[in-house]
Amino acid sequence: MAHALSSQESYNPNHLLDVLLGKMQLKNDAALSRLLEVAPPVISKIRHHRLPVGASLLIRMHEVTGMSIRDLRDLMGDRRTKYRLSDAQGRPKPEDRPVEKKAEPGIAAH
Repeated sequence: MAHALSSQESYNPNHLLDVLLGKMQLKNDAALSRLLEVAPPVISKIRHHRLPVGASLLIRMHEVTGMSIRDLRDLMGDRRTKYRLSDAQGRPKPEDRPVEKKAEPGIAAH
């Protein structure tokens, strides 16, 4: 269990946001939110650990800074080399699956 705590303690999205502010020569989080094209509360929630830095935001950070995704992840302390996907991801929803048609009563199936 100590390993999970240490990785959680090293996760620091504030460091990433602060580096972006400096690199892009921005005055504050509001300017950063405009640059990244996200609502200002998104940056605040990330700073207060109420919202993770999602893949789409990471990609946007890459686009505006030219920094690699790996470097951006390193700045926030995300050192994972692999990601686990849930079993449900990529699986069609029940309503999207083809439904087998049953023969109606009185009609012979050939």
